[in-house]
Amino acid sequence: MSASDALTAIRVGERDYRIETQLLFAERASAPLLVFLHEGLGSVSMWRDFPRQLCDAGGLRGLVYSRPGYGRSTARPAHEKWPVTFMHHQAQDVLPAVLDALGIDTTSEPAWLFGHSDGGSIALLHAAHFPQRVRGVIALAPHLFVEDLSVDSIAKAREAYRHTDLRDKLARHHQDVDSAFWGWNDIWLDPAFRDWNIERDIAGIRCPVLAVQGLDDEYGTLAQIEHVALSVPQTELLKLPRCGHSPHRDQPEALIRASLRFVESR
Repeated sequence: MSASDALTAIRVGERDYRIETQLLFAERASAPLLVFLHEGLGSVSMWRDFPRQLCDAGGLRGLVYSRPGYGRSTARPAHEKWPVTFMHHQAQDVLPAVLDALGIDTTSEPAWLFGHSDGGSIALLHAAHFPQRVRGVIALAPHLFVEDLSVDSIAKAREAYRHTDLRDKLARHHQDVDSAFWGWNDIWLDPAFRDWNIERDIAGIRCPVLAVQGLDDEYGTLAQIEHVALSVPQTELLKLPRCGHSPHRDQPEALIRASLRFVESR
């Protein structure tokens, strides 16, 4: 058995959620655990086969899940708007609740985090808040602050969602596609979000970090991962040519090689 899919019940504060989860190679009980944290429009299925390929190549276990509002997880109520601190909430409250519900004790066996875009930021925030529970972070195209390039591309995504087949394409991966898209798009384009910055927040990271970005990333400049290294000196940078915002789709083989070398050297 290589994959097990389920809806996992969690409680965060006063709210209950059903979370879409996928466990990879759970039979490898003694293998390191890699937790995959998806992008701002992602889900379990949006990763496609990449988590399985990476875990299979490295003899690892994997946990992939869709955050509330995404995939088959509990949808965001239509009237609810995410706060500026939504990534902190995901890192400090939701991720620990998912791990607890699955019986994963990272206090005794720290996990590796593999995050993409918003998920990369969430991975860094979790590692900073729980420094003893994380063995290492691989962050693909993480955001530390808001750039004009990001805002411009997200504004274009809004127009594409309204006027092209983007909504239909995303609907293949989300039970409530409007929940996923507008939750992400509205907060990123909110003027209040322009001052969002987590550079100081991640300074408490004690584990090794591999920060990865494509040279053709349309959602962020190389300043993002370079500032990860400024805040977290033990960061290793990987800048990939012929690669946009999704290194796991544009350069999967190079990313798998670099990720396994990074994990196996620690």
